[in-house]
Amino acid sequence: MEDRVNENEIRYYSEVEEKAVEWLWYPYIPYGKITVLQGDPGDGKSTFIQHIVSIVTKGGELPDGQSFSAFHNVIYQCSEDSTSDTIKPRLVSAGADCTRVAFIEEDDCPLTINDQRIEQALQKTGARLLVLDPIQAYLPPDGDVLNPVRMRSIMRNLIVMADRYCCAVVLIGHMTKAAGGKKLYRGLGSIDLAAIARSVLMISRDPDNQDIRYLFPVKTNLAYEGRPISFSMSKETGFQMIGQVDRLMQTETIGTEEHNLNKLQKAENLLKELLSSGTLPTRKILAEMDKAGIGERTARTAAKNIGVTAIRKNNAWHWAWEADS
Repeated sequence: MEDRVNENEIRYYSEVEEKAVEWLWYPYIPYGKITVLQGDPGDGKSTFIQHIVSIVTKGGELPDGQSFSAFHNVIYQCSEDSTSDTIKPRLVSAGADCTRVAFIEEDDCPLTINDQRIEQALQKTGARLLVLDPIQAYLPPDGDVLNPVRMRSIMRNLIVMADRYCCAVVLIGHMTKAAGGKKLYRGLGSIDLAAIARSVLMISRDPDNQDIRYLFPVKTNLAYEGRPISFSMSKETGFQMIGQVDRLMQTETIGTEEHNLNKLQKAENLLKELLSSGTLPTRKILAEMDKAGIGERTARTAAKNIGVTAIRKNNAWHWAWEADS
């Protein structure tokens, strides 16, 4: 029997009312969408977002100089630190209005992304910013960050909630420690998670001055790419926002090779990441390359450059690669 589509399930785009994207911080963090903020441990991801939380709760000047005059509630969920001796003192130090910063108690029942308590908290608080820090801690037990199908399924409810409550969702992510991989491809696991996010931001240290950090966009779907933001962290002066820096400064001073890789280099690094755990079907690899904006010809050239071999298995071609010893 043929499946029948209910006529109520069919709509035309002529019926859709257009609306502009709303921004918590243009062009870095949109409302109603998911933003990923990633970086190596200790690079200042949590400290940076806590200062954004402060601005959202009591107004002020955003890191690029934009004025933020609204006063919103925030849900800041952090699994790695104590609420009393670490998180609250840091929020206070950042200047946040803690009467506007909520969190969901997890002592008796750990929170996961698909937990209904998140939506209940959004309803009760009217929060316009939700931070999960780090995202790896809030995946369900069957959540596999390397499984793109599973990750899309897990994230779907969060995407719907972000849109429904016009809430900016920021997922803090640790970088993986895969040897030889560039930071752009050492993010949260499956490249599909970065694909789901409408904005992906990265924090990196200045190689010549470890106290200086830079936040810069890795991916921007909804606006033109923003300029890098600089800030400093040290025992002597604490956290200090420096502000926007020029693209030229980012290229010459930060030395972030991963941000300026040409497509062939990107393809080589992504291949190493994809094949680091074993062989994969060629079709799947080329699909992942396409999602990263890399064409088949470039992917095959990269495969040849790093010594990928083609293997026929189960009536399909697979690629295999062994890292240099």
